[in-house]
Amino acid sequence: MVKKLQKISNDKKKNGAQLASTVKESAQQIWLAGLGAFSKAQEEGTKVFESLVKEGLSMQRKTQSAAEDKISEATSRMTNMASDISSRAAGQWDKLENIFEDRVAKSLAKLGVPSSRDLDVLNARIDALAKSVGKTIPGSAKPAAKPAAKPVAKAAAKAPAKKAVAKPAARKSAAKPAAKAAAKPRTARAPFPKAAPRAAEAGSADAASAS
Repeated sequence: MVKKLQKISNDKKKNGAQLASTVKESAQQIWLAGLGAFSKAQEEGTKVFESLVKEGLSMQRKTQSAAEDKISEATSRMTNMASDISSRAAGQWDKLENIFEDRVAKSLAKLGVPSSRDLDVLNARIDALAKSVGKTIPGSAKPAAKPAAKPVAKAAAKAPAKKAVAKPAARKSAAKPAAKAAAKPRTARAPFPKAAPRAAEAGSADAASAS
């Protein structure tokens, strides 16, 4: 009986040692399995992280390109709008300037003020006349015009003097026929004897006035 009990106890000890060894081995295996799972998870996590980073970069590039396209479209639209507005404004300013110039030209034409076109036409005609006169008149005739002016001036100065001298002479000559004309009717009454002294007095008065 004692031997049997010893065998049983020995068997139990062996079984306990085996259980302990099996438990240790299983725990170690579990630990190793956990380490392997962690390493795999870490590796896969790094791979997943890298893939996520790549996807993020691709998304960022796509969004940047889309944003740049939208910004370029917006800027092109704004430039087109600005150019259209500036062209319209320039056209309106040109119309206003033309209207103002037309009204000013009409008002100046009503007042009789010559325009720039009229002045240009006159200048062109004057130039043409000057050229034609320069062709017709030789160069030697120009110096002779200055000395010819002096005799004309002298003749013009002498002419008023002659006229001034002629006026008193004309008055005296006109007075003598008037005296003779006044004397002839009175001398026609000579046959009457009573009128003779009066005729003599009239003749003496006429002679005094003539002197």
